[in-house]
Amino acid sequence: MLTGKSILVTGGTGSFGKKFIATILEKYPDIKKIVVLSRDEFKQFEMSNTAPFKDNPKIRFFIGDVRDKERLHRAFQGIDIIVHAAALKQVPACEYNPFEAIKTNVIGAQNIIDNAIDCGIDKVVALSTDKACAPVNLYGATKLCSDKLFIAANAYVGEKKTKFAVVRYGNVAGSRGSVIPFFKDILAKGEKELPITDVRMTRFWLKLEQAVEMVLTAIEQMCGGELYVKKIPSMKITELAKAVAPNADIKEVGIRPGEKIHEMMISVEDARNTVEFDDYYIILPSNPYYKKGDYIKNAKNVPNDFEYHSGNNSWWLSIDEMKDLINEI
Repeated sequence: MLTGKSILVTGGTGSFGKKFIATILEKYPDIKKIVVLSRDEFKQFEMSNTAPFKDNPKIRFFIGDVRDKERLHRAFQGIDIIVHAAALKQVPACEYNPFEAIKTNVIGAQNIIDNAIDCGIDKVVALSTDKACAPVNLYGATKLCSDKLFIAANAYVGEKKTKFAVVRYGNVAGSRGSVIPFFKDILAKGEKELPITDVRMTRFWLKLEQAVEMVLTAIEQMCGGELYVKKIPSMKITELAKAVAPNADIKEVGIRPGEKIHEMMISVEDARNTVEFDDYYIILPSNPYYKKGDYIKNAKNVPNDFEYHSGNNSWWLSIDEMKDLINEI
């Protein structure tokens, strides 16, 4: 699938980017090259001195920001596939710096779209989040806007070959900024209580490997316009706290601005355009330009009242399963 291809990953020094690139290097040794585009030179320096990236002739490190349209145009030369992982993701930071989030998550998305079409990129897969479905915070709103931009881009590529798709998933266990390392930092400081915003809260959880797997599936299958949603387990935040620190007390501190009790992946409004496979769902575009691929024939339609959120999930992680996941991390 990727033999002889050139791939660019925006935000390539992040948790997903590093895992994705390491997987590509292992699974596709005949890849032509991988370009890591990010704006932090120190993170690139650290990554370039860590296995399996160190001294790898197939990796290029490219300083740049998705806000910089000219820089993206230069970076996209000779690229076949783009995986867009760069984003401002911290909910409180986005709430306090709203237009900075818009510049990166929305304007940056449009910069990628325009340059991908102009540079003749084959495929673009953009990463999304459960917070983009029925958003209540600015981060989620910017990612919903980004999702809409990437899906709609398929309608105006004209005679160009570029195809765009989106992959949406929930919290990645152990990624930077997630609650697991946050809890561990609190315990390391000698605290005996873990702060929980609301004891009713649930969240989706997955491993980085699952996110990478879904992106690779999208790259292989996509016809342009699909929004892929990985089936992943849920967990109560109180159970997560017990998995991290069985003997710690729990202190309910109140829900923060922009938080939900349950995170949503697919809303009931999306149901009429959603099809189901064994391991994932696809929200198909409602626009008439979309041409279904043959692989869609193997899917089944979901019920009209279908809704997929972390509170009504049929797949739940136990405390022991989360402990195993934490140990694996």
